[in-house]
Amino acid sequence: MRIGTLEISSQSRPKIIAEIGINHGGSLEVAKKLAELAVENGADIVKTQVHIPSEEMSPQAENIIPSHCDKSIFKIVEECSLPIDKEFQLKEFIESLGSQYLATPFSAKAAHLLGRDFQLNAFKIGSGECNNIYLLGAVASYGKPVIISTGMNSLTSCRQTHTLMTKKYGLDVVMMHTTNLYPTPFELVRLGGIQELQQIAGHNAIGLSDHTTDNLACLGAVALGAVVLERHFTDSKEREGPDILNSMTPYELKELRKSSEQMFLMRGGSKEHEIPEEQGTRDFAFATIVATQAINKGDLISIENTAPKRPSLGHFSPRDYESILGKKAAVSIDEGVHLLRKHVCL
Repeated sequence: MRIGTLEISSQSRPKIIAEIGINHGGSLEVAKKLAELAVENGADIVKTQVHIPSEEMSPQAENIIPSHCDKSIFKIVEECSLPIDKEFQLKEFIESLGSQYLATPFSAKAAHLLGRDFQLNAFKIGSGECNNIYLLGAVASYGKPVIISTGMNSLTSCRQTHTLMTKKYGLDVVMMHTTNLYPTPFELVRLGGIQELQQIAGHNAIGLSDHTTDNLACLGAVALGAVVLERHFTDSKEREGPDILNSMTPYELKELRKSSEQMFLMRGGSKEHEIPEEQGTRDFAFATIVATQAINKGDLISIENTAPKRPSLGHFSPRDYESILGKKAAVSIDEGVHLLRKHVCL
């Protein structure tokens, strides 16, 4: 899967999405500052949210106060959203920094604005819209890759959405394991969800959208094969906003970029065969069978006159010991000599 110039697969380092979301508080100036800091500190993609409150929520939303907030979700979105013209300016600014702009639409109208007017390279779908086939259909009509968060959805729901987007619409899709608690307690991160989603979407198309307060969950996800990492981003934890507590700072983003690249290099591999790079260590760390006293030609090899000792200079490892016990010495062997095949009548 490609988003602009970015390759997303298990064969390349995990790509990092810095989610500005609504952390800009409705200010284009702040949004640009956050975007610039995100790119400077290693983000591959800078993501925002495109809200049209009256299109995505009914008037009843004015009475719904999220558990981690002190005002209604309608009021939060209304206050923290950028007008569409300013959102477009933000897109152009992010792209001028050499980064990829990504946005989450929360209504079909927002999806069409992003697809038709913004001409996005890809869409991001929030967890709440993972099962919204009306909005998903609007997104799919533009034929772009889609990154889908799956929090609050069962595996059955995730499978249905993946089938819809890949089979019916023929799109490239990355499924993001998510827990929609802000912040997410460690015991509810459930990294096993990464492996479950891999059974649905394959090893090239699973990521983590994380809402904990540090980078640990993201690094665990990379170890399990995540190809995309997403965290909310802020310049300071002193800002006000519902997502600030679980947002990473510029320093944390820089560390995530470095650590995720290191974890990418560590993951995978196999113990099926020895690796040649260990040979130098193997030479001194492994033992081979040594004569513990002088052995005359014709004497039997026994535990009284031999023992395993380092370094690995002989032909018989401790695992081979029983195969030569009771065999005759083919030649006389001095004490301290590591046994070679020519020393033993095999």
